[in-house]
Amino acid sequence: MSFGAAKRFWKEAQVVEADGGYSVALDGRAVKTPAKKALVVPTRALAQAVAAEWDAQEDRVNPLTMPVTRGANAAIDKVAVQFDEVATMLLAYGDADLLCYRADSPDGLVARQAQGWDPLLDWADARFGARLAPRTGVMHAAQDPKALAALEDPVRRMTPFELAAFHDLVSISGSLVLALAVSEAHLKAETAWDLSRIDETWQEEQWGVDDEAARLAARKRGDFLQAKVFLDLCRRGP
Repeated sequence: MSFGAAKRFWKEAQVVEADGGYSVALDGRAVKTPAKKALVVPTRALAQAVAAEWDAQEDRVNPLTMPVTRGANAAIDKVAVQFDEVATMLLAYGDADLLCYRADSPDGLVARQAQGWDPLLDWADARFGARLAPRTGVMHAAQDPKALAALEDPVRRMTPFELAAFHDLVSISGSLVLALAVSEAHLKAETAWDLSRIDETWQEEQWGVDDEAARLAARKRGDFLQAKVFLDLCRRGP
């Protein structure tokens, strides 16, 4: 049974043990990814979440209501086959990390950025030996290569499933450091999201909320929090 099937035919989704982890079967038929690979995940908790999504489908399969299944598919079909490329792309965010690009005015925003972001740069230095330097303005200024190299190990040690979730944490927030803080349980995902939105929150306070921008931000927040859920499921034993 593949992810793209239109109609529901099964009565029950079951978690089954498989080589390398756990799989999901629909009335005995193994679920496959869109690339027709076996959908085998590393933990029972993750497989149970996938099975719950399939069980929740009604007459027709709606992939938009199946974020855990989509994440597992991405890990198997995309990340696993190009792990180094994905890791390298995410590590590049460190050289232009959101937390390092600061306003030079007004004073209130400058202070809010420093209060929210400086402790995270200090944490990255203490945890990984990676001292990233803040700067004002939006023009790119390269970071110390030694600091960037210090951030490589925790990213490249991830499994494809972890990296699939980590991809969303980094790309949605724009910050490698924030994503690592969430991954390492230094920050709750909700707190990290708020910290990634300091500039936007400031603008809303000054000029009011744009409804379309707010809807987009809400979708991104949901995706960000879901990425942390997926990451936790990947790590929950057995």
